[in-house]
Amino acid sequence: MAEHVESKMEEIAEKISDKVSEKIHRKSSSSSSSSDSDDDKRSHGHKVPFKSKVYRLFGREKPLHQILGAGKSADILLWRNKRVSGSVLGGVTAFWFLFEVLDYHLITLICHILILSLSVLFLWSNASNFVNNSPPTIPEVVIPEKSLIKAASCLTTEINRAMNVVRTIATGKHLKTFLGTIAGLWFISVLGSCFNFLILVYVVFLLSYTVPVLYEKYEDEVDAYAEKAMIEMKKQYVILEKVMANLNKEKKKDN
Repeated sequence: MAEHVESKMEEIAEKISDKVSEKIHRKSSSSSSSSDSDDDKRSHGHKVPFKSKVYRLFGREKPLHQILGAGKSADILLWRNKRVSGSVLGGVTAFWFLFEVLDYHLITLICHILILSLSVLFLWSNASNFVNNSPPTIPEVVIPEKSLIKAASCLTTEINRAMNVVRTIATGKHLKTFLGTIAGLWFISVLGSCFNFLILVYVVFLLSYTVPVLYEKYEDEVDAYAEKAMIEMKKQYVILEKVMANLNKEKKKDN
C-alpha cells in the first residue's frame, strides 16, 4: 500500500515538473521572438525612410543625395567622405588665401608651377645619367576629340536652355517666375556690390559645402518653416494678382 502511494506521488511530481518546464520554455521562446523582432525593427528602423507625402522644399520627391547626383560630387558636398571633402575645402581655401590675402595672380601662379615642375623633371632626367638609372618617363597627354565635342555639345545645350528660360520670362506670361527672377538678380547685385568676384565665388563655394549638409541634418524643421513661408507667400501673391487685375481694369476703362 505504501509503495503504491509513493508511486502515485512520484507520477504527480513528474507531471508538475513537466508542466513547469513547458511554461518556462514558452516564456523563453516568446521573449526571444519578441527580442528578435525588436532587433529587426532597430536594424531596419535606424534610418528614417524618405516621406514623399510631407511637404519638402522646392517640391522635391527624392532624397537630397539623389538630387545632387548620387555620385562622388554628392558625397563630397554632403561630407560622406570627410577626408576628401576636407581636402577639397582646404585646397580651395589655400587658393583663396593666395589670390585674395597675398595678392597673388593666376598667370603668375601658373608660370611658377610650370617653372618648378620643368626644373624638377630636367634635373631628375640629367641626374639619372650620372647615377646609372633610367630617366623618368613623362607621359604623353592627349585630349581626345570626342571629349571636347561632348563638352561643347553639353555647353551648347545648357546655353540654349538658359536662353529659352530668359525668353519665357521676358514674355510676361508667368508673373511668379518674373518676380522671382527679379528678386534673385537684385539679391546677386547687392552681393556683387559688397564683395569682389573672387570673394563672391569663395562664399558661394562655402555655402555649397555647408548648406546641403545642414539642410540634410535638419530637413524636417527647415521644411516645416518653408511650408509656412510658402503659404504666406501664396497669400501675398493672390493679393498682388488682385491689385494687378484692378489696375488693368482701370487702364481699360481709361482707354
